[in-house]
Amino acid sequence: MDLKPRVIRSEDIYRTYWLYWHLLGLESNFFLNRLLDLVITVFVTIWYPIHLILGLFMDRSLGDVCKGLPITAACFFASFKFICFRIKLSEIKEIEILFKELDQRALSQEECEFFNQNTRREANFIWKSFIVAYGLSNISAIASVLFAGGHKLLYPAWFPYDVQATELIFWLSVTYQIAGVSLAILQNLANDSYPPMTFCVVAGHVRLLAMRLSRIGQGPEETKYSTGKQLIESIEDHRKLMKIVELLRSTMNISQLGQFISSGVNISITLVNILFFADNKFAVTYYGVYFLSMVLEFFPCCYYGTLISVEMNQLTYAIYSSNWMSMDRSYSRILLIFMQLTLAEVQIKAGGMIGIGMNAFFATVRLAYSFFTLAMSLR
Repeated sequence: MDLKPRVIRSEDIYRTYWLYWHLLGLESNFFLNRLLDLVITVFVTIWYPIHLILGLFMDRSLGDVCKGLPITAACFFASFKFICFRIKLSEIKEIEILFKELDQRALSQEECEFFNQNTRREANFIWKSFIVAYGLSNISAIASVLFAGGHKLLYPAWFPYDVQATELIFWLSVTYQIAGVSLAILQNLANDSYPPMTFCVVAGHVRLLAMRLSRIGQGPEETKYSTGKQLIESIEDHRKLMKIVELLRSTMNISQLGQFISSGVNISITLVNILFFADNKFAVTYYGVYFLSMVLEFFPCCYYGTLISVEMNQLTYAIYSSNWMSMDRSYSRILLIFMQLTLAEVQIKAGGMIGIGMNAFFATVRLAYSFFTLAMSLR
């Protein structure tokens, strides 16, 4: 006999996410953590993209500009998104509280099995995929410098001194760039893993709500009172889900707009670098891995954004599938109003303009492909 409690725990999915914030010196009151936060804010969040941008203006050749533009855009928007999410941390915590309340409503074995075998597994796969992709991108970038030969920085950048003055100064500068980009990647892990993970959890909870709705009135021992109570509880669950959607719209409004711009720029320029400016195997490997990282960064958020809309659209059918025919007129009136509420289209938009979904992903891919064919014709 299985004695394990039938519970789901959405907060377990976010353990690694909150670990990112702790490693960056946030979500802690210790003095050393605050000092670490200050150092990272000044030398990574603010100064790192600035020294890359200044380096672009100092480059004289088009090749150097194109080589430096992807990482410059990535670091700039990583800092931009990190600041946006940092400002919205209170709303992120509020969303997690609502998830915990919805977790308590999943009591059946069917709901627990679906969440643990699908939603939780997919959400864990998302943050693990980001770690692998970003880690490989960082390793390939470092290898392209260490094994390419010559005294070249990791990325074209400006320093307030002569980088090539001595060996010590050069390697200290390279070390700063490696440490800076590693911390920027850690920031990006926090930025980019949260939206698709949260969209996945939201879609999972919408599916669980649909399961509960379709079971209303189907039990042999259910009374009109218990059926009406289940309906009211389901309406409250729907209200909490819509509250989460509203919080996500507020949290991701500006940050995801930056994500769209960053992905479009990086995908296009990376293709140009592979075609024209990758002068050794390590450079080709780096840009190839970097390109795949950009696609991975962009695709999950769009996929699960569309999945939320699809699952929300199924709620109306789930309500209709319940046993409402044997209920009284008052119950049917409430049910009809609830069905009308579920007919509203649910979509989260970046910047209030671009719907976060597969349509936006394919539009970006088509744009990148058009840019690629143009570059091939010029070549």
